[in-house]
Amino acid sequence: MAADRTRRTILKSFLGAATGPAITSFAYVAPAMAQGASSPMTAADIVGAIRAKKMSAVDAVQAALARAEQVKHLNALITLNRDGALAAARKVDAAVAAGEKLPVLAGLPIVVKDNINTADMPTSGGTPALQNARPKGNAPSLQKLLDAGAIVIGKTNMHELAFGITSTNLASFAGPVKNPHDESRIPGGSSGGTAAAIAAGIVTCGLGSDTGGSTRIPAALTGTVGLRPSVGNGGAQRRYHDDGAVIPISHTRDTVGPMGRTVADVALLDSVITGAPMPTAVSLRGKRVGIPASFWAGLDSELEAVAKAAREKLAGAGVEFVEADLPGWSELNAKMSFPIALHEPIADIPAYLKASGIEGVTLADIAGKISSPDVKGAFGAIMNDAFGSAYPDAINVQRPLLQKLYATYFSDNKLDAMLFPTTIAPAIPIDAEKGSGEMTINGGKPVPAFATMIRNTDPGSNAGIPGLSLFGGMTRGGLPVGLEIDGPLGSDQMLLALGLAIEAVLGTAPLPGRAR
Repeated sequence: MAADRTRRTILKSFLGAATGPAITSFAYVAPAMAQGASSPMTAADIVGAIRAKKMSAVDAVQAALARAEQVKHLNALITLNRDGALAAARKVDAAVAAGEKLPVLAGLPIVVKDNINTADMPTSGGTPALQNARPKGNAPSLQKLLDAGAIVIGKTNMHELAFGITSTNLASFAGPVKNPHDESRIPGGSSGGTAAAIAAGIVTCGLGSDTGGSTRIPAALTGTVGLRPSVGNGGAQRRYHDDGAVIPISHTRDTVGPMGRTVADVALLDSVITGAPMPTAVSLRGKRVGIPASFWAGLDSELEAVAKAAREKLAGAGVEFVEADLPGWSELNAKMSFPIALHEPIADIPAYLKASGIEGVTLADIAGKISSPDVKGAFGAIMNDAFGSAYPDAINVQRPLLQKLYATYFSDNKLDAMLFPTTIAPAIPIDAEKGSGEMTINGGKPVPAFATMIRNTDPGSNAGIPGLSLFGGMTRGGLPVGLEIDGPLGSDQMLLALGLAIEAVLGTAPLPGRAR
């Protein structure tokens, strides 16, 4: 008992005094959930505490597992890796006790989106046909985190097969993911489970994936941070290399992306995955940042007020904003987005199944067992190859034109980055009938939720450039607003350094419900 009291005392120095329901055991205080504190522990804090013997890896993992149980109604997780995570934690603690040299992430609890291959857990993609699918190995990006000592406590829920932006998954074993800031609303998608797990304080960071906005949209709607790394035309231009190890939509556009509570959390995972040095915050003074008017048009009024207030703060910190739009981006993007995303799965999904060693499941099996109506509709177009005739022009003509447009935009205006609201509205109510239906902006006529929420994130994805969504502020109704910075191809390190500086000015999101 005395030892347990000592551990609780030590943790309070890291986590702050708890509020809300009484916490009677250390195990119910997740390391990421600094209840009542203004500065929750970062990933680096947790690793440092384990290294300094102020917290054990078992303590950290037990706390994360307990928090996951406490907020399981959010449907953030599909699989909980209780035994495997605790076994891995005990190995870390044994290494600490033996005085061994520890890897950089030793003992850090993380979560992984359930379309990213894991050898010791199913990779379901949130869809019935793959519920028990067991890939033969870990995705390379995940393996690098594991080699660095990270511990996966579970696989996160997602929009079924990653074909959507709500994470309202209607498969019976998954369920709609709820936004920790307002449980009647979506957390964004398709990496909504990872974002919700981070925002709810289960972990500090984890992995998602991004095709058209799937790390950045959930980050924006939950007050967290999401990186879409450079993809370019593949090969050396691609920052992360996970071919054949993630349930695909599009080999042209897909990428794994780190997500976290802070930019530092995301930068740490990126550093481990890529081998690049950890970035440090740059001075904002004199940084030239483009403001594309078309990305700022038609915004929800509450979101717009928050975003413009954030701009004013950044201008006060020395950012030089340049009013410059990208002429014609919308038309170019429309000519390639669906033709790429709804044609490439025809070959990419069977190739993934073969590469991952998943037998007895076909593309037709997957399509036939889809639970969510919106995803079923998308797969109808895929199975009929509705965009096959448009694909060659999309990939060979329109995409290069969009890439050139972005490159010229940055170079001609001498920009370090561009800034815009990640989404044009805050989190919308969950549509438990369709998975993704319609929404309204400022009381206007109903519009498709998917196309509306993806408007600002999709073109950068198609161009293959990096983008970072971070916290911009809260609406009067208590919903987070995300701001995105995009940069030229290969500027990921600079974006992270810029993100660190922006976050120092704008801060991080408040904890949802303080102690929900």
